[in-house]
Amino acid sequence: MKEIVELLKQNKKTISTMESCTGGGVANSITNIEGSSEILKFSAVTYSNEFKIKMGVDKNIIDKYTVYSIETAQEMSRNISDFTNSNYGVGITGQINRQDPNNITEEDNKIYISIYDKDNNKYYNETLIAINSSRSDNKEVIINKIVEMLKDIIKGDK
Repeated sequence: MKEIVELLKQNKKTISTMESCTGGGVANSITNIEGSSEILKFSAVTYSNEFKIKMGVDKNIIDKYTVYSIETAQEMSRNISDFTNSNYGVGITGQINRQDPNNITEEDNKIYISIYDKDNNKYYNETLIAINSSRSDNKEVIINKIVEMLKDIIKGDK
């Protein structure tokens, strides 16, 4: 994450996150880096559908595709970017080794990641399968994937 913070600083770019299953893990890993206050504008942990909707996610998207979908992750990434006027918004939703009784889907253990590049109005999406391990191990895998994605996106912006 240190390289991401440095790249964002060098490029005078900012980032915000709306996280669900990672519970703020991405924001935590950013704030572990000195100088991160220059690039991180805001982070929201929206575990419930109610607060995803309050943060701008279209209820119709959740109703049509479920809260665990790439469409919802895209809504999360774009809305957090718009809300904070950040260059990049990160949206993460999914289930890690458990079925959500409030949001039944046919596919458990899928994590949906969307990074919205506001300057180019472009989404970068990935889907991961949770590994059969601890929640913290899964969060680490997700955060590493986001670091990899951000590296490619930011370096492509130059």
